[in-house]
Amino acid sequence: MPEERHELLVVDGYNVIRATERYAHLIDEGDSDPYLRAREALLADVAAFAQGSFDPVVVFDGAGNLSPDRPNLSSGSVRVVFSSTGQSADEVIEQLAVEARHQGRDTTVATSDATVRATIGGVPIKSLSSALIAHEFAIVDTDVAAAASDRAHHHTTLGERLPAETRAKLERLRKG
Repeated sequence: MPEERHELLVVDGYNVIRATERYAHLIDEGDSDPYLRAREALLADVAAFAQGSFDPVVVFDGAGNLSPDRPNLSSGSVRVVFSSTGQSADEVIEQLAVEARHQGRDTTVATSDATVRATIGGVPIKSLSSALIAHEFAIVDTDVAAAASDRAHHHTTLGERLPAETRAKLERLRKG
């Protein structure tokens, strides 16, 4: 049986980080890698958002990084790609969109870069702004917090977890 392919989600990493306060406040210019915390937060958000619905890829521009040879690595279920020296993240995103279009694969690209959005637009490629995807991440945060709160306030006893028939038998035994 062929493996089910989810919709491809391509995130313009530094574009989302710089465009939204959700990540911008995590940039630490005094750190040896100023974007480390912001990247980690973005990757965690993408993983939570994509879970079960998307095959996520986050593309970062390798130009100007402290180490120009950043490895292409995964962070959980998220594939991370740093563009090669001399190549922009925009080019990588456009390449991924073209490949997806040739495969007829549904794809969503998250970026506020107007040029990228204009270049990749059209069926089966959709685009979201950086602000909109950050808002979607905030909704996931709220949903997760609400679910955790519900679980924390719901104390299930062993008796409540037993089937009704078993509880009735135990009650009859208790009463003799």
